[in-house]
Amino acid sequence: RGPGWPHIWGTDNLGRDAFARALVGGRISLAVGFVAMLVSILLGVLVGVLAGYFRVLDGPLMRLTDLFLSLPLLPILLVVIVLFRDPVQDRLGDGLGIFVLMVIIIGATSWMQTARIVRGDVLSIKEQEFILASRSIGTRSRRVIFQNVVPNVMSPVIVAASLGIAVAILTESAVSFLGLGFPLEYPTWGRLLNEAKDRIALNIWLVLGPGLLLSATVMSVNLIGDGLRDALDPQNRSKG
Repeated sequence: RGPGWPHIWGTDNLGRDAFARALVGGRISLAVGFVAMLVSILLGVLVGVLAGYFRVLDGPLMRLTDLFLSLPLLPILLVVIVLFRDPVQDRLGDGLGIFVLMVIIIGATSWMQTARIVRGDVLSIKEQEFILASRSIGTRSRRVIFQNVVPNVMSPVIVAASLGIAVAILTESAVSFLGLGFPLEYPTWGRLLNEAKDRIALNIWLVLGPGLLLSATVMSVNLIGDGLRDALDPQNRSKG
């Protein structure tokens, strides 16, 4: 059916409400975005802090970061999903297995920008007087990092996290659109677009609806990231 009441976006070929399926799919896509962002931020902060604080680790970790930046991430993501999807799903189930695999792969391939940002801030922070004072009285490096360094690099990390959600959502949607994401019973936005691409002439809202939700979500997350960056910028606070 075409759009009308009570199905404002119409129904698919099985009579399921397109608007309801898009809302359900949004929960899955947002969950993937948030959890993958957490994995990415944890890896990025770990690599950035270690590279910035310990000079001996700076070179190897930054070369590792450059290596990941030079890799074609989407083809690698598709290959890993094809190779490991069935074993993971056999162990964890169809839904949870592909969710865990998606989150780990997206998070493990999107931490590099965060690592570079954190490393630059740590290089600046570790030369400040309060860090030198803590080290001069014999404070262990682990305690200095967790009590003094990490809290002072959280502002750019929060901004990177908000922008990372949008990247993770788009990556999951791209993989699902190519047919390698969640199973058919999990209507993510990418999966809905994949299913509706052949029926666009019958009901354009089957494609237009999930596409609008995806675009609006990514734009909203980017705007939140810009707002957080402006709010957490010390120069803007001093002007205010």
